[in-house]
Amino acid sequence: MISTMSSPMRERLLTAAIELFYAHGLRAVSVDKVIDLAGTTKVTFYRHFKSKDDLVVAYLERRAALEREGIEGAIKQGDGDVGATLRVISEAIGAIACAPGFRGCPFINAAAEYPDPDSPVRKAVDAHRRWTKATFEQLVAPLGVADAGRAADDLMLLRDGAMVAGYLDQPAAVAASFLRSSRAVLGIGDASAPRTGG
Repeated sequence: MISTMSSPMRERLLTAAIELFYAHGLRAVSVDKVIDLAGTTKVTFYRHFKSKDDLVVAYLERRAALEREGIEGAIKQGDGDVGATLRVISEAIGAIACAPGFRGCPFINAAAEYPDPDSPVRKAVDAHRRWTKATFEQLVAPLGVADAGRAADDLMLLRDGAMVAGYLDQPAAVAASFLRSSRAVLGIGDASAPRTGG
């Protein structure tokens, strides 16, 4: 029987997967590598995850929970001020992009490795992206923009671009660029650069 409940061993396997998947890629990391890093056995692994794809989905769900917590925290900190919320989000993107070992967005990376839209991995990616877009739409709605859905699409594009640029280009510049671009899209004035942790 597969255990879906949290347990110390399931957490150990998931922690190992998080470290390996993000650093090396989903396809490149075998179940055996995760098992070795977690210091357990195949029998134990399959008690907790019925397949590698299940482990990948659990990894993405953990990453999604962290990102959602960050966005919700930014909204709370912004306290109804869309510009202030975008500043907090931009600073977080800048800090993440400047962190050692940053390899871009785990969801974009996963989508590139799992092109089949019907795979459980792509469904996990899509679920998080739908949540993020819906949250952006709620964020901008009080501004009275003509189409909050389209504005949310634009913010998603800017967020994706910032994550890719943070990996490929100069991570220290992405926070200011995201904030400047998102303010321009929404027509909300001051585009001064955010503070960055890098």
